[in-house]
Amino acid sequence: MASPCEVLLPTADASLARRVGAQVAAEAWRIERKFSRYRDDSVVSRIHASRGEPVELDEESCSLLDFAARCFELSGGRFDITSGVLRRAWRFDGSDRLPSAAQVAALMPLVGFDKLGWSRPFLTVPEGMEIDLGGIGKEYAVDRALAVALTHWRGPVLVNFGGDLAANAPPPGGAWHVGIERPDTDREAALVLDVEQGALATSGDTHRYLIRDGVRYSHIMDVRTGW
Repeated sequence: MASPCEVLLPTADASLARRVGAQVAAEAWRIERKFSRYRDDSVVSRIHASRGEPVELDEESCSLLDFAARCFELSGGRFDITSGVLRRAWRFDGSDRLPSAAQVAALMPLVGFDKLGWSRPFLTVPEGMEIDLGGIGKEYAVDRALAVALTHWRGPVLVNFGGDLAANAPPPGGAWHVGIERPDTDREAALVLDVEQGALATSGDTHRYLIRDGVRYSHIMDVRTGW
């Protein structure tokens, strides 16, 4: 998941805690292997290797594509799993290297979920385009990890994968205390949220950004324009 991952449960049973942690870790690694764009043996790599030919997907992959399609529809195109190609122009590495308008414009024809051929269970990605499940994959992994934890432990659990987290119930004492990191500090909390049940995800320019002429550019983009 390219980030620290943890599962928290209030228990004095060290053996139980290790067992739950091992099961959560196994599920996280399974999802990483299956859907990461960085692995040659993942579903995403198999899709990209198809070079525009239809690929038949399994039920789990189909469910994620259906969810991505729904997110694209509900957001009016602002959430789009095909937008990962924009990383070829944008490198949020803390430097001052902004892309040119021409660089961004050249990539925009490769962005657009509605350009995919999606007819369950077959997906066709036009050659040159990509899909990137990073916008939903870690959140899906958190949901799955919580479900796995609850097969071994019926009490309160919080799963946190790099700031994307979910909890099934409050711990003894009232709530899980979730700190929102202040930019440019060593894990100092800008504020603390009390979470009893549900999920929370955060995204910002603390670690991924560009600075040019005193302006800090976040990696959160409008993928309809590429900016």
